Amino acid sequence: MRIGGHITSTLEFPSHMSIVVFTAGCNLMCPYCHNPELIDMNGGEDIPLEKLYKIIHDSSDFIDAVVITGGEPLLQINDTKKLFDYCHECNLKTKLDTNGCYPKKLEEIIELVDYIALDVKAPFNKYKEVIGDDVGDLVKKSMELGFESDSFLECRTTYVPSLMNPADIEKIAKEINCDLYTLQQFRNRTVLDVKLQNTPNTTRNELFDIANKIKPFLEKIKIKTGEFGDEIIK
Repeated sequence: MRIGGHITSTLEFPSHMSIVVFTAGCNLMCPYCHNPELIDMNGGEDIPLEKLYKIIHDSSDFIDAVVITGGEPLLQINDTKKLFDYCHECNLKTKLDTNGCYPKKLEEIIELVDYIALDVKAPFNKYKEVIGDDVGDLVKKSMELGFESDSFLECRTTYVPSLMNPADIEKIAKEINCDLYTLQQFRNRTVLDVKLQNTPNTTRNELFDIANKIKPFLEKIKIKTGEFGDEIIK
């Protein structure tokens, strides 16, 4: 499996200590990408699955979950599926972070996934305008698969003021079906498009105000900032 590294985290899978595996390769070039070093499929390091199995096994006394993120893990569907198979053999929970561009691949693996975090980067009809790729219909299909499955589905949007506005977030809120919607802070420190370094970071108050406006459309909303972490909107 081609990966850009792995860490142990209490944040990536709520209420679980997890090993987080960062896969190399992504099909998108989002201008605000905060992991641009993972876009290149030839980046990172080629790690045999047996080595990853050993890392998981050796950590099994103090973890209860494994998260595969990226990049886009479904570009390496076979290895991702094998890794999740192994996790279930070890009675570990599994979480997949995905951009939603591969609904057919998601369908292949969804029975092995306990938690799906799906990036909804824009209203489905505005993907081309916001990130440069017209993949909204694919992401919508992935969302529908996730919501109809036994997996917990989190949809999440990074709010970049120079690329979208509060009305876009309201449109997303009306379009999605999920167990949790997360509105994430944009941070300009690491971005793919250097022009976005001039866009101010979104503040907690901005996200809080938008989240309150979309409460009528969604059951559970969370905002996520570097300063305050995860906050459920009540």
